[in-house]
Amino acid sequence: MCCWDRGCAAGVISTLVHELSIACDLVEAVAEAAQRAGARRVTKVHLKLGVLSGVEADALLFCYDIAAQGTLLEGSQLEVVMMPVVILCPHCGVPRELPSIQDFRCPVCGTPSHQLQQGREIEIDGIEIESEDEPTDVIHANGRQEKP
Repeated sequence: MCCWDRGCAAGVISTLVHELSIACDLVEAVAEAAQRAGARRVTKVHLKLGVLSGVEADALLFCYDIAAQGTLLEGSQLEVVMMPVVILCPHCGVPRELPSIQDFRCPVCGTPSHQLQQGREIEIDGIEIESEDEPTDVIHANGRQEKP
């Protein structure tokens, strides 16, 4: 029995449609920021992606190239940094990175916690552009611009 017969294709298509939609939104947001900065083209996009974001990183990378075609981002690289789950331990009073997403307990004291501090983000951390004036600039999420 092939994958198509088992219904796997529907899951693959559903995942790609979801990530393609996210990739299109990402490209649109970066293109707008790059245009405001006077970019000739975008060379790299830095993205923080939480492990609980519901986004498959490999599928997003695949869809990114499709979404970027014909834009300032065509040919650019999408660099994804996976962000681990971090909870605030109510007993210890400090943020703790979870070793697994299966158990939302402080890895130090074992206290359960529902206070998620990190892990669901889809955040543009910065973009690298080529502008008319300078060969390459880095624009950070906070708007700060620098040379790499």
